[in-house]
Amino acid sequence: MRPLTATTPKATAEAAAIAATEAAADEAGTGAPVEAASEPPQVATRSWFWRYWAGSTVSRVGTAVTTVALPLAALNLAHATSFEVGAVTAAGFAAWAIVGLPAGVLVTRLPLRGTQIAMDVVRAAALATIPVAWWLASVTVVQLVAVALVVGLASVVFDVGNATMLPFLVSKEELTARNSLTSATESVTTLAGPSLGGALVQAVGAAVSIVVDVASYLISAFLLRNLPRPPRVETAARGGKGAIRASIREGWQFLMREPIQRANLWLATAINFVCGALIALTPLFLVRTLTLAPASVGAVMATEGVGSLLGASLTPRLTRRIGTGRALVWAALALPLSFALMPAAGHGWGVAVFVLGNAAFAATVVVSSIVARTYRQIATPTELLPRVVATVRFVSWGVIPLGALAAGAVASWAGPRAALWWTMAAAVAVPVAVLSSPIRTRRDIADG
Repeated sequence: MRPLTATTPKATAEAAAIAATEAAADEAGTGAPVEAASEPPQVATRSWFWRYWAGSTVSRVGTAVTTVALPLAALNLAHATSFEVGAVTAAGFAAWAIVGLPAGVLVTRLPLRGTQIAMDVVRAAALATIPVAWWLASVTVVQLVAVALVVGLASVVFDVGNATMLPFLVSKEELTARNSLTSATESVTTLAGPSLGGALVQAVGAAVSIVVDVASYLISAFLLRNLPRPPRVETAARGGKGAIRASIREGWQFLMREPIQRANLWLATAINFVCGALIALTPLFLVRTLTLAPASVGAVMATEGVGSLLGASLTPRLTRRIGTGRALVWAALALPLSFALMPAAGHGWGVAVFVLGNAAFAATVVVSSIVARTYRQIATPTELLPRVVATVRFVSWGVIPLGALAAGAVASWAGPRAALWWTMAAAVAVPVAVLSSPIRTRRDIADG
């Protein structure tokens, strides 16, 4: 599953998040209540948001195709071992540990729209090397790891910019609805993309299928080119490494000051460790344990989108009815229970057990993501938001490669099913993060 942002990543995210999008889950703070962020310097016209949404959506469709195609390329073209599949997965998310924190400062210092377009072009160019290498009969695990790393580095900058841009395009009152729409769209692409990817891989092969993702990034760049330039949000003086370190430290200190921001950070970290393991284990389990064909693998992975869409559509009503705090508590409690269904799956109709667990797990991740992300966007001062987003993702997305590598190592030793059971045990940390914080006593996480 891509980490959802809380992507949401399964990843997916980013994904959400790549968001999902911003896939995967987020953070919250402690201490005295944080003053709500002021209204964005500009509230753009609706056409701004829809251009932003269209570019993100097209890109996510291609990314969802590659979610299936890249691990299958590792398995079928490079004949990768279980650990090597985990390494390819880890490389894509290791970027958050490498440039996650500086990305927040970088986004505030460069023209946001131009940076987003450049990152789309870089990702397209990196992925284009895979079909070229396939044509030359020279696809290797090393190349796939390198491509995943380059795409991951560009995605870090792009995703921080995307999360920073949205509050400039809509009013504060619209943020929850727009975040839900963004997550719902990510869920739909997560649903359709893997099915398309599996069918394409079965029809034309993994390498050629990746061309779809190359095209999606180029289309996204074209759409963003027509987006008006949002205002820069940096207010601090520019400087060298010392200024960058000071900016990073400021974002971290803001997160650590209040318990809700801090609790949501640890919640996101626990969820994304589990997501990292699941991203690596899902293709291994489906292909080598359940012996599914590529088209079936894509269809099963697409059920993540069903759960994500359900979670995104229910979150606004759920939070109005029981409150954001209670919604977060219930989602955290349900997460390890839903995950436990996946390693219990079997052959034939037993695959349906995996499908149910996959969808339910995704729904809990998305509910957590939307609640935490909306709180962060409202409670964080505008000038700090890029640094706070980057800090959250540095920590929470930085553990994704650790989860993937750990899962690959356990799968090599004990098999994919055993590795899934070990991952389920790790998922118990998710409700612990919430129940050990002030969130457990609040109807709404902003209360108190």
